Amino acid sequence: MSLQAKSEKELIGTGLKQRTEEALANDFLRKAVAYTTDKLKGGRLKAADDFGNWEEWRDRARLIRKHVIDNLDYYLTQFTDNVAAAGGHVYFCKTAEEAVATFMKLAEERKAKLVAKGKSMVSEEIHLNHHLEERGIEAIETDLGEYILQLAKETPSHLIIPAIHKNKGQIADIFSEEAGEKLEPETKVLAGYAKQRLRNYFLEADIGLTGCNFGVAESGAITLVSNEGNGRMVSTIPKCHVVIMGMERLVPTYDDLEVVLNMLARSATGQKLTTYTSMITGPRREGELDGPEELHLIVLDNGRSSQLGDPVFQEVLHCIRCAACLNVCPVYRHVGGHTYGSVYSGPIGAVLTPLLQQDMKEAGQLSYASSLCGACHEACPVKIPLHDMLVQLRARKVKLGLTPLAERAAFRTFRTVFGNVTLYRMATKSAYYGMKPLVSKGGFIRKAPGPAAGWTQSRFLPMKPKQSFRDRWATLQQELQKKGGTHDGQ
Repeated sequence: MSLQAKSEKELIGTGLKQRTEEALANDFLRKAVAYTTDKLKGGRLKAADDFGNWEEWRDRARLIRKHVIDNLDYYLTQFTDNVAAAGGHVYFCKTAEEAVATFMKLAEERKAKLVAKGKSMVSEEIHLNHHLEERGIEAIETDLGEYILQLAKETPSHLIIPAIHKNKGQIADIFSEEAGEKLEPETKVLAGYAKQRLRNYFLEADIGLTGCNFGVAESGAITLVSNEGNGRMVSTIPKCHVVIMGMERLVPTYDDLEVVLNMLARSATGQKLTTYTSMITGPRREGELDGPEELHLIVLDNGRSSQLGDPVFQEVLHCIRCAACLNVCPVYRHVGGHTYGSVYSGPIGAVLTPLLQQDMKEAGQLSYASSLCGACHEACPVKIPLHDMLVQLRARKVKLGLTPLAERAAFRTFRTVFGNVTLYRMATKSAYYGMKPLVSKGGFIRKAPGPAAGWTQSRFLPMKPKQSFRDRWATLQQELQKKGGTHDGQ
């Protein structure tokens, strides 16, 4: 089974190292991901340059998100009260299981057989599709990328471009199998087929399900952004509209919404504004021509509240899900999203996943899937210090005693040796003789044994000089003293 076709449970079960090796061995995957992330990164940089005063906008967006998270209880109350006042129904769910149970109750009460879904990472987070399938309820992804992956029985590989690892030929094969006829690998043909198939689902669905990019506290408006029209179809045609929202996805006012929407679109795709920006305030009112008869909002915690008040990790809740950090991360660009074994990939996923799952044993491994270069922080429109958080997650893993026994022994040895001058000098001298048999032509170690083997899979290990800097310095001082000079050449 390919890396892409595995479920989240199966992915985690394989281990980070194995998943990484599988991804690195897939040349097409690496080229496809690098090509698309390069385009997205270039678009963001151009959009930032055209926008002007980019750093000032980043500071303002960061302050808006910080203010919301610092006062989340207040804005959650204001937002949900306004949703209810507009005719919506609100449900607070502490866990993923509670959120699934709430949705299932809504579906059973309406005898729902078909759910049309807009793009929603939160629904992926709680594995809603799997639970719906178990209950015999058909869930159809109407976002084109998500629809492709649903037919391929794969999970998203990117926060905003879920099928980033697929090309037109592969998509044509997937659609051809579904259609029972050969479809040409042309964008118009493939998009036309998807449009034709999905239109009936919009009309027949009992429930339309969406996520929520931002909730506006002052009005109770639910904001959806998309470059496809499916979001509006899902939220207006079915009689019942259900929104699943992470509890942190709020802004205080429409003025604040303007800032974060500008930053989201430019950081995600380089656009000034996404093609569709919808603001939904309650169900259809008397005299209105479209809209659902019911609107239900499920507010999900699922580990988010555990980060409130944490001096290190609270800022992770500032994220606006633009995926800019994925597009610049040298690790993500080489291995893609499935390697992370979770719904959220890239630097934000490496931080968010272990925190939400409260799992440092397995998910905590993701903190090592980083070069700590800080490119994610430089790209983040709200300046989340993800690289610092990754270091802190590594420290937490060490404190919990979850690192391998051999690693702990190695670092204890390292501490002992570096804390003793005699041992340090003995170690540096013996290192030369230990490495010498492994050196190949050119003075490099091209294939190291044991733990060092991973290093030499993709680079050469330089040979340690026979004479250390300390030895050379001592020799230089002796020579200068014989000549009557000093160490500074006088």
